[in-house]
Amino acid sequence: MEFLMRPIGEIHTHFIDKRDTPIQASRSTATGQVEVYPAYVARLRDLDGFSHIILLYAFHRSSEYTLSVTPFLDDQERGLFATRYPERPNPIGLSIVRLLNVHDNLLDIEGADMLDGTPLLDIKPYVPEFDVRTDERSGWYAARLKA
Repeated sequence: MEFLMRPIGEIHTHFIDKRDTPIQASRSTATGQVEVYPAYVARLRDLDGFSHIILLYAFHRSSEYTLSVTPFLDDQERGLFATRYPERPNPIGLSIVRLLNVHDNLLDIEGADMLDGTPLLDIKPYVPEFDVRTDERSGWYAARLKA
């Protein structure tokens, strides 16, 4: 089974080199702008009431993936699906960013951790009641936090 996805917009940031991008949106204060294509502008209605949004996008400059990787925040090899490494079978990225402003088809954001020109696949509102978990475990990363 295959799925065809078409971008609904493009994310603009100051990052042009993968090595310069922040590791995660939660660790970034970088600003950026999400350009939503004209056909989807009406779907932005009511989005300005949310403080944060979830961006789903394509890692458009990722290369082939392997099943094991050494994550950016670790020094041991891990299974790909136990990491957020960008080179994946389906190169889909997810970032929760602060929504600063909505004007026409442009969304100003803070917490940019993606490359300039990143194809935007979807936008979802961040709703703490749905998205915050209080019984979480962080797997191998929990040991890194204690170190």
